[in-house]
Amino acid sequence: MSHRIKRAFFDTEDGQILYRIGGEGEPILLLHMTPRSSDEFKELMPMLAEKKLVIAMDLMGLGDSDKPPRVYSVADYAKNAIALLDELGIKKTSIFGSLTGGYIAGEFAAAYPERVDKLILCNVFGFDTEEQDKIHKRYSQGYQVKEDGSHLMAQWLARVNYIGNGELNHRCVLDDLKCFGSPIYPGLAVANYCLAAKERFRLIKCPTLVLLGEKALEPLEKVGLAKPENQSWLQEIIPHGQSVELESGTMWMVNQMPEEVLKVVVDFLDKQ
Repeated sequence: MSHRIKRAFFDTEDGQILYRIGGEGEPILLLHMTPRSSDEFKELMPMLAEKKLVIAMDLMGLGDSDKPPRVYSVADYAKNAIALLDELGIKKTSIFGSLTGGYIAGEFAAAYPERVDKLILCNVFGFDTEEQDKIHKRYSQGYQVKEDGSHLMAQWLARVNYIGNGELNHRCVLDDLKCFGSPIYPGLAVANYCLAAKERFRLIKCPTLVLLGEKALEPLEKVGLAKPENQSWLQEIIPHGQSVELESGTMWMVNQMPEEVLKVVVDFLDKQ
């Protein structure tokens, strides 16, 4: 039986945050990549909810959460996560973070160690100064509406080589459109944080799983946003962590291979 996932909003001093919740048992918080939303976990959540209490939130500035009143930091996003857990009466949780969400999850584990059970860092790529500048430029402008509607086709074609012409591309484009006309705040947060991440992530002490898709780096490498030689950083900085690479997994593998992701996640969470 697959569990029903409900949606709700909660209020912060900076605006409303949408979250999804379902299941019961030990909690796990899911944090999505940019420019997605909690929809990144649409396939995974009902399956995971059979064993756990599963929570996912739209990061402010993306999905159906409000745009933050200023450029948010990764630490601000971690505070939002704490606020949500407090709202739900959850003292301690495991966290799964995908790319942007992984940076936030790592900062959460560094800043609030007493609130974290286990940590899963999924496709959390390392960046250097040159790439940091490119990410900053890309996300500070955000996407612009074109009078002739050509922006719609541009977004449709942006990922088509990796995720095809189907429903998943449609869902990604919907997420894109929700952040048009403003900076893409979570992307900016990571751009401002990624070089400091090494120092912050050294503070992570909880059991940690580094989960990678074999082909996940490809789209970023292609547009010059990440280099292969910068990708061993997590294993070096979190020596107590485990690593799993999913064969033919892409940046969108949480949607494309939810059963495989589920198995790795549950095995790690249930291990004593």
